[in-house]
Amino acid sequence: MSFSITLSNVLLMLMYMLPGYALYKTHHAKAEHLSTLSAILIYILGPCMIINAFIDMDYTGRKIYYLGMFLVASLVVQILFVLIMYLVLRKKFQISKYRILTIGSVLGNVGFFGMPLVKALYPTSPEVACYSSIFVVSMNLIVFTLGVYCLTMDKKYMTPKAALLNPTTVAFFFVLILVATGVKNHIPVIVHDSVSLLGRMTTPVCMFILGIRLATIKPSVLFSNPFIYLICLCKQLVFPLFVYGITLWINLPITFRASLVVLAGTPCASIILNLAEIHHSEEKLAANVLLVSTLSCILTLPLLTFLF
Repeated sequence: MSFSITLSNVLLMLMYMLPGYALYKTHHAKAEHLSTLSAILIYILGPCMIINAFIDMDYTGRKIYYLGMFLVASLVVQILFVLIMYLVLRKKFQISKYRILTIGSVLGNVGFFGMPLVKALYPTSPEVACYSSIFVVSMNLIVFTLGVYCLTMDKKYMTPKAALLNPTTVAFFFVLILVATGVKNHIPVIVHDSVSLLGRMTTPVCMFILGIRLATIKPSVLFSNPFIYLICLCKQLVFPLFVYGITLWINLPITFRASLVVLAGTPCASIILNLAEIHHSEEKLAANVLLVSTLSCILTLPLLTFLF
């Protein structure tokens, strides 16, 4: 059952790429539009997705405990795997593509792609949407510290300010205030519905952007680099299996364990490409990894559900 649900939902999300691909090929969309769409996704839709996830949940002491545990667990598994990758690749770490391999093996599309997937797998457990949001927050802490360092090899780019003051974490802290003060129970229906609608737009818009990116790259270029498949293998199979192995030793609810593993197995995050472009390091490799991992997840994500 989980296999078919995952397969159908991944296929649906991949189909969202088709409009972007078609519009670019028919010259109704341009690559120059991507920066605007990405800004809308990052600064408006993403925060609304996180806020909506926490507003929709009823809280108990036990649920709050597991949310805190998930923050710790997601942060720990990411740091551990980055350190393992570094130890394995340290002799080649001066070569930029191996640094992309290190961070690309961990940073995933846990929000825009992961949230609708875990919600489909556990529709009666609203906490899984919160787990996805928490994973986004912990990933951002990794991105602006270890992630930036791996790309640049320069500690000056490791900024705690950037890790704590970005749209994702600001939205997270904002909704925590709403929950802690009880304000979330008094939000007008029209406001709640507006935030919910914008939050649900994240996945289609994210995939629409990827569709345009896909249309700009020749298939011969996209699929011809064997190193891309190594990164995808580490990200979509090795890392989630590593996470699964750790969770086997801890007594946790199935929704907690499955969410952690499935989110770990999501395709590479677009933030890898953004960082590569900002710091002018392996932009083509980052773009191709992002697309190939997104396309190949139709095979890898359903397989992971056999673990539960």
